[in-house]
Amino acid sequence: MSATVLDGKRVADALCGDLRARAATCVARGNPPTLAVVLVGDDPASRVYVRNKGRRAAEVGIVTRDHHLPAATTTAELVGLVQQLSDDPAVHGILVQLPLPAGIDSQAILLAIDPAKDVDGFHPDNLGRLMIGRPRFVPCTPAGCMRLLAAADVAIRGRRALVIGRSTIVGKPMAQLLLAADATVICAHSRTMALADEIAAADIVVAAVGRAEFVRGAWIKPGAAVIDVGINRRADGSLCGDVEFAAAAERAAVITPVPGGVGPMTIACLLANVVTAAEQA
Repeated sequence: MSATVLDGKRVADALCGDLRARAATCVARGNPPTLAVVLVGDDPASRVYVRNKGRRAAEVGIVTRDHHLPAATTTAELVGLVQQLSDDPAVHGILVQLPLPAGIDSQAILLAIDPAKDVDGFHPDNLGRLMIGRPRFVPCTPAGCMRLLAAADVAIRGRRALVIGRSTIVGKPMAQLLLAADATVICAHSRTMALADEIAAADIVVAAVGRAEFVRGAWIKPGAAVIDVGINRRADGSLCGDVEFAAAAERAAVITPVPGGVGPMTIACLLANVVTAAEQA
């Protein structure tokens, strides 16, 4: 078997086409979707992510307001800025780029964001809404994974889904979304005993463990759907996911590549949350 490779950029482009029309409607009503982006320090990867998000936002018709603060910024100073943005009716979404420099209380920053502007979906209010089945904003990477499964016509109801990873950014919300779609869900992690056996039994595998090629291709159930959230850099500088791609692609029915799979969907789903926030404002 040779898997169908899911083109995340193609699916993201289709979503952004829809968002462009919705953003134009907001603009016509005098309410242009606006995203405030806060970057603290000079982390090179964070700068790249922010630049990519800003470029994509402009293509959709979302206004971005960039706030670049020095690494020496205190928690109190950053909380103050976030509260100002939360109180600004012209701002619909707030994105504080993570990770923050050491010394800043990330949880305090997260709690300072108005949940109605938390387009990352990380605020406890939004995570709680997801838990009870009444989501406002879904974390962007899990939302993108679900859209990729839908684009590939992967059957979820009644299927056995394995989520490898337990973070509040990906693993836990991903499990909740799959449960809501009527999958039988197991949440595993790097310390799960007999993990290879769990993977071999799964119809859907979402790998978000953060270890290069941690999931061996030989473990994949023939015909499974594999969503690889990981992005890791090898010693030679090349990128790879959490799944051994070539070997997994010989067994899976569908699989996402790294790069070019989940990554573009994460950004597109962030922009979808911004447009939704503007529509609801």
